[in-house]
Amino acid sequence: MNHPIHGVRSFLVVGAYTLCVRFEDGSEQTIDFLPILVGEMYGPLRDLEVFNQVAVDPEVKTLIWPNGADFDPATLYDWPSKRAAFEEMARRWERVPA
Repeated sequence: MNHPIHGVRSFLVVGAYTLCVRFEDGSEQTIDFLPILVGEMYGPLRDLEVFNQVAVDPEVKTLIWPNGADFDPATLYDWPSKRAAFEEMARRWERVPA
């Protein structure tokens, strides 16, 4: 079975913790990341200064942050259908004692 490979071309900060992500096929997703910024990997991105250090990895073609946080570009591409699952995972991560 053939699966499309989606790469991030660019992004634009459109609000606090919110990015408009542009893909190589010309499509876009506007994503509010705040509800999922919890846990060891994504929690540090609640610091807006850290969040705003987002970049596009030129090799993997996805969003990356200096602390190693990233997302599968296919997840970003399909965000409307993935958002609820990520938010549920974030709620579980919040309940895990440190």
